[in-house]
Amino acid sequence: MSDFLLYYSRPNPTTWVYMSSFLTIGLFFVFRRFWSIRNLDIFLLILLAPGLLIVHEGYRQQLAQSESLAAQQVEEAAAREDDSQASKNSSAVLSSDVLGAVPKQLQYLAISAVAGPARVQSFIAPDGLNPGGPSYGKSEKRFRESSLTSGLPILALVDQTLVNETLVNQTLVNETGGNEDRNNDNLAVADPAAEPSLESEQEAKRITPLEIQRVGFVYLFIVEALILLRLMLDPLMVRRPLLDPNLTSGGLTFIGISMFIFMMANVVNSDSRIQVTQGPALGPGYAMMNMLPAIPTRPISDAPGGVSPPMSSELTPSQRNLARIAKTLAIAAQLAIVIGIVLIANRHFGNLQAGVGCATLYLMLPYTAQMTGRVDHVVPAALLLWAILSYRRPMIAGVFMGLACGLVYYPLFLLPLWFSFYWQRGARGFLISVTAMLALLIVCLSFDDSLTITEHLQRMFGVLNPNKDASELRGFWALGLDPIWRLPVIVAFVILCVFFAIWPAQKNLATLLSGSAAVMVAAQFWHGYGGGLYIAWFLPLLLLTIFRPNLQDRVATKVVSIRGDQRAGRSTVSLD
Repeated sequence: MSDFLLYYSRPNPTTWVYMSSFLTIGLFFVFRRFWSIRNLDIFLLILLAPGLLIVHEGYRQQLAQSESLAAQQVEEAAAREDDSQASKNSSAVLSSDVLGAVPKQLQYLAISAVAGPARVQSFIAPDGLNPGGPSYGKSEKRFRESSLTSGLPILALVDQTLVNETLVNQTLVNETGGNEDRNNDNLAVADPAAEPSLESEQEAKRITPLEIQRVGFVYLFIVEALILLRLMLDPLMVRRPLLDPNLTSGGLTFIGISMFIFMMANVVNSDSRIQVTQGPALGPGYAMMNMLPAIPTRPISDAPGGVSPPMSSELTPSQRNLARIAKTLAIAAQLAIVIGIVLIANRHFGNLQAGVGCATLYLMLPYTAQMTGRVDHVVPAALLLWAILSYRRPMIAGVFMGLACGLVYYPLFLLPLWFSFYWQRGARGFLISVTAMLALLIVCLSFDDSLTITEHLQRMFGVLNPNKDASELRGFWALGLDPIWRLPVIVAFVILCVFFAIWPAQKNLATLLSGSAAVMVAAQFWHGYGGGLYIAWFLPLLLLTIFRPNLQDRVATKVVSIRGDQRAGRSTVSLD
């Protein structure tokens, strides 16, 4: 009974997209105000799922084709080796033309006598000639003795009368139905000539895995461009009506805890795959982050890409240790994201129900279920979220921001925005803590001998040639588009970062949230190693932007605490 009562199978990704979309609409859609910004935000979140499905279907087909090709090459090599070995061991040459004119009993005996019973497994032994039987042994012995004494091929020693009788019967058949057989033969010869053309036309019309990936990435970029526009317009939306979810806090908490338990169980029970075989490799960043494997939790099969994962016995001890570390970090980071969302809403928004609803929505989205075990996705997201949580303490916020910048490099472009926020109060403490964390990570890199310290620093801070060859990139920029077009995108991204540093002049928590999310969204467009897929870098911040109230009074001069200043340590109710 436990086999079906306690059995759990992860749902198909497409099924989960529909289920989560309907559940999201039921819990968070504002039915009484259909034309509202909240409903537009929910619609944009749902639109992210199809692009992810398309991209990962392309990766699945690409991995399946590569492994199928590799297996075919191995089989062909093994077949050639078997053929060469058989030709060396055979003492006679079997003629296929003569073999077709010999009765089945003599065929079986001849082939078995030359190559042995092991080489004729696909050859069905006729009645009375079972290998090992008395008649089989006598006939085989006679064939072998005749072959050794005469030195002629074994089939040449077969009873000539039987051979002649077979040939005469075959001649009579040809005379009576020869014309029909010739026509059939001609058709049989003509059909293979026509079939390849049809197959080639079908192959030409078939969408390749790379084209599927390209369609998925373009779709994701379009949706993310709309999200970027929404985030840039967010500071102009001053009126923020209270729109709570359609379920109580208790119901949302129960759903959120249940989904978190199931997702973390997927991480614990999943096999590890080295990150390069699962998808786009991580680009510039911290070397130790690149060492961690990805934990496949995508419910499309038992393994990422639809291929068989390595058994734990096939992994080296170091790989098993890295897999355990990756699982631990993935679970801890997901827990930190959920707790951080709830604490930010409770402490800075003064609305616990909005925080619980925001965390539940994060767990329900298909992206979260698909990328639960990707450490390079969730760890930077957790660090950025906790930097927002501790924004009143610049020293603590700088620690989290420094870790995020040192691990994946791209949050470095958030520093102009954050320094602009702390410019009137707290900039020095924020700068000291960020610099200290980066220096600590650099010291840790000195213990890694795989690269020189200079090469480590180049990768850590992205001091690389942006105009790389397409073969060196991954994701959208490796699918046929000239990578030279990354340069104007990078220039536009830098201009955007400078723009957020100077606008608006008076920054508050709302602009810090929406601006940080916008910069992380914009980084997807020029990210050369899977840009568009790292949705976790901006998803929690986007959700908080959607659910936030009016935060115009949360400016650094009023809420930031410096060196034990207790003005920001008062009751959150008076400020929030």
